Amino acid sequence: MKNNILIVDDVHTIFMEMAEAKGYTCDYRPLIKVDEAMQIIGDYAGLVIRSKFRVDKAVLDAATNLQFIARAGAGMDNIDEDYAIQKGITLINAPEGNSDAVGEHAIGLLLSLMNNLNRGDAEIRDGKWLREANRGYELKGKTVGIIGYGHMGSSFARKLSGFQANVIAYDKYKTGFSDKYAREVSMEEIVKHSDVLSLHIPLTTETNGLVDDEYLFHFKKPIFFLNTSRGKTAKVSAVLNAIREGKILGAGLDVLEVEKFPALAEQPWFEELRQSGKVLLSPHVAGWTFDSYRKISEVMAEKLVDLRA
Repeated sequence: MKNNILIVDDVHTIFMEMAEAKGYTCDYRPLIKVDEAMQIIGDYAGLVIRSKFRVDKAVLDAATNLQFIARAGAGMDNIDEDYAIQKGITLINAPEGNSDAVGEHAIGLLLSLMNNLNRGDAEIRDGKWLREANRGYELKGKTVGIIGYGHMGSSFARKLSGFQANVIAYDKYKTGFSDKYAREVSMEEIVKHSDVLSLHIPLTTETNGLVDDEYLFHFKKPIFFLNTSRGKTAKVSAVLNAIREGKILGAGLDVLEVEKFPALAEQPWFEELRQSGKVLLSPHVAGWTFDSYRKISEVMAEKLVDLRA
């Protein structure tokens, strides 16, 4: 049983094909519940998850033979990473598989916001032809500030290259990453120069609530704000406050502090968010395309040790 993998969420069949070609046996149970998985997880060497399955200390303690966890996606915030590493478990993720999807989605949000595309469409359908009220902005010459220059942030920068924007980036955990798509800067320069701010960071204790009232207060110019990372990195109430104050011209949010209904509708800020004409929402799908569905699984499988070697 040492080469078997328990798959507890939906992944593309290419993962199973590639894993089995490398010598693994796959047990595909995408509908399994956590309590059911807990009863059998001790029999598996590998675990494949997406977002619905939280691998906490209890799961890791039950997984007595686990050698690796593969996350179908980029974020690892649903895994107790420190405890897993402490137990000698290898962690695999696949940001290379959905970075293009995230970069393109961010571009779509930004262009829609800057040119009032959704609002203009809704108004015309409602019998209103408000040409002057829907005049937009051009990306050319604007300064786009990126927070986090990993796979997602750099993908967004590459997608921006054809728009002749000035792209600057800050990453707390790396230096010397300037390339032909973005110039490395300090957070102070992001705050001072940005016309657009886009988050591409993991959720950690340091990034939780990063974008709050105080953070947004320091921006020197009104900005367009994008978040395609994790919802808890930006406080929705702070974003709405900044919109009311004119500090945010428009916000494109693929992620929220609380996601899915009915919990989302119960949030004190939801009604204002829902009614705001300056917010564009999508249901945490930036990295989830028909193409990335396959690419993520391919990347995960490629990172598995080849048992035939």
